[in-house]
Amino acid sequence: MQVDLTGKVSLVTGAAQGIGQAIADRLAASGSEVVYADIQAEAAAGAARQSAERTAARCWSTYLDVTDGDSIQAAVDTILARSGRIDVLVNNAGVNTLQHRVPIDDFPRSEWDRLLDVDLNGVFEVSRRVAGVMRRQGAGRIVNIASVVGMVPFRLQCAFNAAKAGVIHLTKAMALELAPAGILVNGVCPGSVLTEGTRQLFYGEDGRFHDKMQRMLDHVPLGRPAETGEIAVGVLFLVDPENTYTAGHILTIDGGWTCGYARDF
Repeated sequence: MQVDLTGKVSLVTGAAQGIGQAIADRLAASGSEVVYADIQAEAAAGAARQSAERTAARCWSTYLDVTDGDSIQAAVDTILARSGRIDVLVNNAGVNTLQHRVPIDDFPRSEWDRLLDVDLNGVFEVSRRVAGVMRRQGAGRIVNIASVVGMVPFRLQCAFNAAKAGVIHLTKAMALELAPAGILVNGVCPGSVLTEGTRQLFYGEDGRFHDKMQRMLDHVPLGRPAETGEIAVGVLFLVDPENTYTAGHILTIDGGWTCGYARDF
């Protein structure tokens, strides 16, 4: 997919690895200057260096903790000081729980707070600061990474379900409020993606739910998990400067899973 982002400045949260890194890499390959932002500062710096070597784009990194307002503001101020603008924001940073896959009556409040703080509050906190920058510019693109569990909840994941459902509705609310200012806000709902987290759960030989992997994939029409780059292509479509009339859209990239939602008829 060919998209020209020359002259654009993109901020991607959670860009040190996985889906976030793939998105940041794809934006850089399309000519954007890309800021790889992550709480894992060293990993983000390494990812930015690798991308710069491959693409010759200006790629650099910054520490950013989406649960810390001071950290967010410091990152935004640094980007504006170095680059002067923010044209694209991808809210990708997120966490899930590996140990607490339990019913709601056993789900720890501390784990609920941790997931909601990163996965939903983090999107809000980063967006509200960057939206002000984009409003002054008179243009911008924001893409929020949600999940299919925000549309169809999974068992034993009450906090993750709630957070991602919140991201979907927050995305639509942001689109209503910001489109008049020339800021297009959209979301992406990935299905199962081959990342380190899903390897620990399903796809690794010692994955916690490895015995359920094939049953899950049997309900994905394409019969496999997504590669991270396949999610990045969807984001690239939404930030394409030629895509000028898409706002409040939730792009599902799940291999067709939600079409039949765990049915075999």
